[in-house]
Amino acid sequence: MDEPVLRIEGAGKTIKGQTILRPVSLSLQRGDVYALCGGNGAGKSTLLRMVMGILQPTAGRIEVNGLSWKDNRRSYAEQMGYMPDDYFFARGLTAWETLSFWASLRGLSRGRTAEVLEEVGLTGVRNKQVASFSKGMRQRLLFAQALLSRPSLLVLDEPTNGLDPYWMDAFVELVKRAAEDGHAVIYSTHQLPVAEASANYVLFLQEGSAVKQGAVSSFLEEYGPGGLHAAFSDTRRG
Repeated sequence: MDEPVLRIEGAGKTIKGQTILRPVSLSLQRGDVYALCGGNGAGKSTLLRMVMGILQPTAGRIEVNGLSWKDNRRSYAEQMGYMPDDYFFARGLTAWETLSFWASLRGLSRGRTAEVLEEVGLTGVRNKQVASFSKGMRQRLLFAQALLSRPSLLVLDEPTNGLDPYWMDAFVELVKRAAEDGHAVIYSTHQLPVAEASANYVLFLQEGSAVKQGAVSSFLEEYGPGGLHAAFSDTRRG
């Protein structure tokens, strides 16, 4: 089997003697989509920040394409595209200008900007000011910037927050397409139907602990349609 794009081995986080995240282990290959599910304070964002190198694990190890953050910070970061849970866009800039600015920071061409706008379905509004965009359109633009450098790993922090059902469906399709194109994707969400529709693996977190994880297909086989909701309910009862 090929080396995983993302390997997390017993990674945990303790701050000033307080355990924020107990040890977690998982791995992603190219084309895998891993959803981190749980309520507020479950540890989802902490785990993603450790993957990004924003926080360092106090236990265990995290590698992206065989690199750890300590090996080479720049090379480690270059393996990933990151979509934050929110972003303040410059007022007055169009979608094209905004994405072109991000591309220029990475030494990428205008051609790549055009390609990515096409991939996320924003070509038709490329000359509109981002200030006029709906929440769903802004999320598409954030997803586009994560794709710019063709990263091996996409890290998406609560990408479905505040989205209506139409844009949630659109997000599912964007994630599926990214996986088909060979990206590994890890994201956090409160939306279990979104995870069920887009991910092939799921990790349930509760109060800083991994309480259940595995293939989405296994949960559906065990619980039937809507199986992730039933599995999550089981973790809360437990």
